[in-house]
Amino acid sequence: MLKALIALVFLAMLTSLVAGAGFLLRDQSRSRRLLTSLKVRVAMASLLVILLLYGFYIGDLGG
Repeated sequence: MLKALIALVFLAMLTSLVAGAGFLLRDQSRSRRLLTSLKVRVAMASLLVILLLYGFYIGDLGG
């Protein structure tokens, strides 16, 4: 279950990255969608680190 959640968060990060790249190429300079995409990506990265640390702590991800 934890591994699936980690994979889901990672895919959400990649989706946000692709969306941010698209916003950077298409939008005018007044658009805030790129900043919102960056905020989402930072939040997802933080959640991913927390999930990884938790997984190693409980022994679910360790060797």
